[in-house]
Amino acid sequence: MGKASVARIQRIRKQKIDEQKLIEGIINGNKTDLSKAITYIESNASKHDQLVQKIIEACLPKANKSIRIGITGVPGVGKSTFIEAFGMYLTQLGKKVAVLAVDPTSSISKGSILGDKTRMEELVKNPNAFIRPTASGSSLGGVARKTRESVILCEAAGYDVILIETVGVGQSETIVHSMTDFFLLLKLAGAGDELQGIKRGIIEMADAIIINKADGNNKKAAQKAKVEFNRALHLYPEKKSQWKPKVKLCSALHNEGIEEVWKMLSTYFAATKENEFFYLNRKEQNKFWLLQSIDDQLKRNFYKSEVIKKALEEQLEKIDNNSTTPFEAANYLLGLKANLDK
Repeated sequence: MGKASVARIQRIRKQKIDEQKLIEGIINGNKTDLSKAITYIESNASKHDQLVQKIIEACLPKANKSIRIGITGVPGVGKSTFIEAFGMYLTQLGKKVAVLAVDPTSSISKGSILGDKTRMEELVKNPNAFIRPTASGSSLGGVARKTRESVILCEAAGYDVILIETVGVGQSETIVHSMTDFFLLLKLAGAGDELQGIKRGIIEMADAIIINKADGNNKKAAQKAKVEFNRALHLYPEKKSQWKPKVKLCSALHNEGIEEVWKMLSTYFAATKENEFFYLNRKEQNKFWLLQSIDDQLKRNFYKSEVIKKALEEQLEKIDNNSTTPFEAANYLLGLKANLDK
């Protein structure tokens, strides 16, 4: 046996050992191994696909034991401050908290600030908390493509509460809503945000509206906004969960209203588990993510073809020259791919 063959066998053996070690580390709550595994999940390299699949399969039996909370709001509403205050409160109750914070990626530089860890100075040092900022990339609405798989790993690592923070723009709320048990919308008062917030889509998705920064001179405006949002909520039909969305005041900076938010959440989870909506919702989400995964895989397979890449450039040039339409170009490329797959 040649040296190259021996070296290859040694690499395979080492990889298998590392695989098992990584899985054991995740299940034992090792943050370094959890971070490493999530990095593999976020990788677009096909060489990591098999490894990721094995990790997820090994973690699945240990998953689905947490509660998943989606948190959204416009930039500047104080999401990071709220999450830190809320996370610290939960750890004081003996909970283990994982925060998956999705950062916006620049469409120009392709860079991401990834500043959530610096904004959550106390929580990041907490031994019972795990914070993972992720660049959103080109995913719909700024939600990281592999966030749901990361949730499974965090659950397997023993985290009781998973907080998923969205960038608060585009359609990220829709995607986060499809992977969480409770959807929390943070709003501001006195910033022209009240009427902007009364939109059918986002209000229908919200299980609660938290008016943040309800302190000092802004307290009166916050109380007024609470009345307005309560009125707006009465205009919408009853949710399948039979839960009536609540409006709460909060000052994350001064740790006011945090306990009330958790009490509200506890009431919600008790009620939806009793009427079985909690479990039904999880099943519906699994179906949604099956279809989403198929869409993602089809798109990935389409664009990785070298023939398609070349043909795509040609069709784009034809569109620029007005010699074809986007619809004709799309049909041509799809037909080309179908012939290549035969």
